[in-house]
This record gives sequence, structure tokens and C-alpha cells, in this order.
Amino acid sequence: MATIDQQFVEYIVKTLVNNPDKVVVEREIDERGVLLSLSVDPEDVGRVIGKRGATAQSIRTLLRVLGTKNGARYNLKVVNTDEEEGYRAPRNHDGGETRADAEAVGELRADEEEGNAPLDGGEAEGELAEKTRAELADLDDLDI
Repeated sequence: MATIDQQFVEYIVKTLVNNPDKVVVEREIDERGVLLSLSVDPEDVGRVIGKRGATAQSIRTLLRVLGTKNGARYNLKVVNTDEEEGYRAPRNHDGGETRADAEAVGELRADEEEGNAPLDGGEAEGELAEKTRAELADLDDLDI
């Protein structure tokens, strides 16, 4: 029998996908908390992950709320079902996987996304940080 957390994730995901009968949520308890591994039809992986991982992140946020209510720490992993069919994750300009790529295939767990995992991207991130600082400095000059 499925637990409430499995039923919760199943319900959400089944409403998003075209093949709800292929949604499987497996539950595993480890030292980090409860890990829910989600597998869906390869055709539906994009729907579950969403643009830039937004849908998967939203599901993880809802799981955190459920965890707060139940006194547990939940992590969601979207299992890559395309691996056996020769799927290769996208690469960044220097050949390594980017953080967004790892999130897109569900390789980062929720607690790693909170800042415990290193970010890839090097110069691009530095440029973004510099641009953000400049924009914030411009906002500080405004008299609001």
C-alpha cells in the first residue's frame, strides 16, 4: 500500500502527464530522510520537469510543506528512464554538465538545491553576478 507522500506525488504527476498509468513513485528511507524516486513515460519527462526545472521544483516545494506537517524531510528524484535508449545529458561549452542539466534529469536532490552543491558555469556566472550587482547598485540610487 502506498504511503500518503507517494499518493500525493502520484496524484500531482498523474494530472500533468499524458500517460498516467506509467507513473511510478518508489519510496526509500535513508539518513537524509525520505527519497521519492519518480519514473514516468519518457514522453512525459519534459512535462514533469517543466521549463528550467520549474515544475519539478514546485513539486519539491510542496513535498517540503508535507514534510513540515509530518515532521519528515522529503527529497524527490526524477529517474531518467531514457538512459537505456542512449540518452545523453546536454553539455555546457567546456563539455561538462551544467547545474540546470543535472536538475533537468532529476540528478540533484532537494537539499543539494538549497546551496550545498557546487555550481558550474565559471565565467558566465561571474558575469551574471557582476551584472546583478550593477543593477542593484542602480536601484540603490533611486529615492523610493
